[in-house]
Amino acid sequence: MALSAFDDKSRKPEPAELETTLGKAARLWQQLIAHVAGQYAPITEQWSFSGAKYGWSLRLRRKDRVVLYMTPQAGCFLAGVVLGEKAAQAAHDGKASESVLALIDSAPKYAEGRGIRMAVATKAELITVQQLAALKMAATGTRK
Repeated sequence: MALSAFDDKSRKPEPAELETTLGKAARLWQQLIAHVAGQYAPITEQWSFSGAKYGWSLRLRRKDRVVLYMTPQAGCFLAGVVLGEKAAQAAHDGKASESVLALIDSAPKYAEGRGIRMAVATKAELITVQQLAALKMAATGTRK
């Protein structure tokens, strides 16, 4: 089974089936897209099939940089962000919440940064993802 609820390579998810699959989290999905687009415009939405193991996910891009990865699941979605060391350090130096710091500190380190993926099904989880996106974009000098 793929990480995404959508694993048919031949067609990307349609809006109606995405909403049905996400259920109550569909509202949070739309709120996150609107937030990122409002804060870091111009944002493009790019659906991508990453193979049978992962399925379809939505990438929110600003120019050549992926701000967030969004993977639909039944009743929720996964939000992924890759934070460079500059952003991770800024979180510790700034006013990041304890929950955000815990996510950053527990994330595996890769050459491109720390990969963080979390399920979003509540408003509190949505706010955490928004904070992670803000850290990423502030560290790259991208602001509203």
